[in-house]
Amino acid sequence: MNNNFDTALLERVALHVPDILLPRSSIDLKKWAVVACDQFTSEPEYWQEVEKITEGVPSAFHIIFPEVYLEDADKKDRIKCINQTMQQYLDGGVFGDPLQGFILVQRTMKNGTVRNGLMVALDLEKYDFHAGCHAMIRATEQTVMDRIPPRVQIREFAPIELPHVLVLIDDPEFSVIEPLLSSHAKDDRVAYDTDLMMDGGHLKGYCVDDSDTIHHIASALAKLMKPDGYLYAVGDGNHSLATAKQCWDNLKKSLSKEELANHPARYALVELNNVHDQGLVFEPIHRLIFQADIEDLIAYISGDGHEVQVVQGSSNRTIRLKDRPGQLTVGILQTLLDEYIEKHPKVKIDYIHGENSLRKLSNAEDRLGFLLPVLCKSDLFKTVAIDGALPRKTFSMGEAEEKRYYFESRKIR
Repeated sequence: MNNNFDTALLERVALHVPDILLPRSSIDLKKWAVVACDQFTSEPEYWQEVEKITEGVPSAFHIIFPEVYLEDADKKDRIKCINQTMQQYLDGGVFGDPLQGFILVQRTMKNGTVRNGLMVALDLEKYDFHAGCHAMIRATEQTVMDRIPPRVQIREFAPIELPHVLVLIDDPEFSVIEPLLSSHAKDDRVAYDTDLMMDGGHLKGYCVDDSDTIHHIASALAKLMKPDGYLYAVGDGNHSLATAKQCWDNLKKSLSKEELANHPARYALVELNNVHDQGLVFEPIHRLIFQADIEDLIAYISGDGHEVQVVQGSSNRTIRLKDRPGQLTVGILQTLLDEYIEKHPKVKIDYIHGENSLRKLSNAEDRLGFLLPVLCKSDLFKTVAIDGALPRKTFSMGEAEEKRYYFESRKIR
């Protein structure tokens, strides 16, 4: 196999060819893969069921930190256990030999929809999550800075990373990922093939490890670059990628020039998706308010501006919002909710994927749900380029069960 990669071209598009760790074939892959840690944060029963399913067997569940537990008193002990288990998996033969290359990913949802992606590593030196930046890799949504430190605590001593980050490219001619469906989606290139637990559908990956194909991928990406250098938009997992960036910025202060160029923590494993892929669906992220005087809250946010639908269980009503800066309903609502919560510290907010979940969780006297409209995905790159990062939790790529499942990993130290 010819692995003489064109490093100059790869660097130009912030690509790095990773050594990807996959669980051995003897591992129960359905029990190995679990959904992104930031899902079902108001439904602990989901994670309790995952814990039962994975008890006593190697699983990504044992080396991630579901965010439903972030406020628990045993956080430090849990992080220590995660890092120890990662090392045990590295030392104990859970992973096979590393795959140097990319992986073509086909995710089939439970409704039969297929989303195509490509596992690559991106250069964190070319990523900036701050508002108004002009980096090659940009956040699509505002980053909540106080969400970074607890995630840094999880990653800073971790020997491996497991990605749930989905990064978008604007490829209307289908030139990067889609040609691989005919050239590499073949039986002799299968890297893994498994059903996913908890209604996650199916996951299949194919090796993409020859230098000619990787050169084509990098060349096609270079042609997609915007005049100002914009190429990648972080669609899901922005806070996880921001955490990787923060950890790298902390680490690189102590590295030599040679180490700066080659250290594995400089790169982050992500899945690339074409925003024009028919299997990529943008879903709104709804708001759920807890412990509030509902009528007082509605009185505070009501005005004669944008309309928004509010729900409590099966009941619906539509209200208009006060005027605040911004073009998007979600941004105006978020500003008003932030104002109200600042004045009423006992009131809490959560971000809910899926109308059914919102209705179930809002069915209480002190709770209120806000149903939000979907963002047109073809407008995403243009909107971010002009206006900068969108309000936080503006959209989601699919509902909770359709989020990326942890499967691949990579050593970062």
